[in-house]
Amino acid sequence: MDFLLDPTVLALLCAVAFFAGFIDAIAGGGGLLTVPALLTAGLPPHLVLGTNKLAATFGSATASYTYYKKRLFDPVYWRHALVCTAIGACIGVLVVDQIPKQTLEKVLPLIILGAAIYSLFGKVQSDDQHDLPEDNAKLRWQQRLQGLALGFYDGIAGPGTGSFWMVSSMALYKINLLLTSGLARSMNFVSNIVALVTFGLLGHIHVALGLSMGACLMIGSYFGAHTAIRFGSKLIKPLFILMVMGIASRLIWQTWFSQ
Repeated sequence: MDFLLDPTVLALLCAVAFFAGFIDAIAGGGGLLTVPALLTAGLPPHLVLGTNKLAATFGSATASYTYYKKRLFDPVYWRHALVCTAIGACIGVLVVDQIPKQTLEKVLPLIILGAAIYSLFGKVQSDDQHDLPEDNAKLRWQQRLQGLALGFYDGIAGPGTGSFWMVSSMALYKINLLLTSGLARSMNFVSNIVALVTFGLLGHIHVALGLSMGACLMIGSYFGAHTAIRFGSKLIKPLFILMVMGIASRLIWQTWFSQ
């Protein structure tokens, strides 16, 4: 789908993408930066969501591979969440494609704001151990339900999905921040790639813009993931809270006070 952008706007979007990739690899919530930026640039809502998925896939792939390489994500252990996340993401995209443009324009900023506020209150555990909980029937059902719900959300909206993964995973599995970050980035990649393919089939992607922002997101994610692994929760927690507060404040102004 064609949509012409001024070179200055493109450069600003790429700068936002780099910072979003860095933030997302550390604390999640990169979409809370890129989606509002794309909306501000004037792209139609469906095109915003599809283009953001293309860009986000680059960043989440880079971050998830980095965590996997550092043995902070075990795909076999989390296999039930992986499959259900993919299914949920596909369903979410198919649902959002049926929502009228005017409705999506009104609802999307509110979803982003809700994601930001919810993410702010998630409790953060310490980096004291790297053990995973025992694999049993209850844990497998937790993975399935969590994957379906968050995959669906990532398909239908997306911003804050990484933060939701972190908050819910720490509550459900009592794992530390590095393991939580590895899980969140990897599941984000799964839902991103499935949603991307579905959005592509529906024609809701600005390919050139998505690739440009994706390259910047990938670079930012590389540095962000390595920074998070090096400094742990001492960096992740304050950066996570600062990012969410800033985005929430911006959206409050944009949604209710800006003309």
